[in-house]
Amino acid sequence: MGMWIGRNRKARVTYGFDEIALVPGELTINPLEVDTTFEIPRKDGSPIRLKIPILASAMDGVTDVPFCVEMGKLGGLGVINLEGIQTRYHNPGEALKKILTASKEEVTTIIQQIYTEPIKEELISRRVSEVKQSGVLCAVSSIPQKAERFAAIAQEAGADLFVVQSTVSTVRHVSTQYKTLDLEAFCRDLKIPVIIGNAVTYNVTIELMKCGVSGVLIGVGPGAACTSRGVLGLGVPQVTATVDCAAAGIITISKAGVMFRSSQMAA
Repeated sequence: MGMWIGRNRKARVTYGFDEIALVPGELTINPLEVDTTFEIPRKDGSPIRLKIPILASAMDGVTDVPFCVEMGKLGGLGVINLEGIQTRYHNPGEALKKILTASKEEVTTIIQQIYTEPIKEELISRRVSEVKQSGVLCAVSSIPQKAERFAAIAQEAGADLFVVQSTVSTVRHVSTQYKTLDLEAFCRDLKIPVIIGNAVTYNVTIELMKCGVSGVLIGVGPGAACTSRGVLGLGVPQVTATVDCAAAGIITISKAGVMFRSSQMAA
């Protein structure tokens, strides 16, 4: 499979959205009768059910409490970054305003200064409570190194879902500088569902799913919005990544008997 690109090295052809087209089938359906309901399984067997299959990215430039509330009311789910501005400042709007009103020459320096403010753990509980008070689901995220501590706080505050997110996610991570996350133990001990990302390959997705996660985020360096491809050279075009990882989801279901639709692998 693939072609030689140099001595002892092969590469396979992969595809992004700009390189494929969806071929219409033999059956057409009234769009108003299409069911886009999306389910994330809980440990007790009852699913988290979303009317629209959209999880808004855990980025300071995308989600805050008001955004997550509105997203929840529309049927989707916003994810708050527990290591961003929302947990560093009691009034995150002021910090965001500084960034928005900064000139091109000074914006980088201002952003760097803003993120030197330490994370305040009491704000984790506050942000979760603010979302929950509006009657919608609450999802939060952190990097693997902070996941155990922050997940415990968020769960106690009433969070419904925890996302462990890094540029490239694997079960087997090596570091001598910090304690690595035992994903299987983390999923087993936490009472709320866990989603992890990002992944792009068949084998890694299988390993992640076997740890007990409820979903895997798919995509590394697929387009202009992601700097991983340009800066690090890492990534897989999104169509190929999605198809490969969805296939891993099907295999995991058949072996483990987990009720999990393969389409959810591309959350």
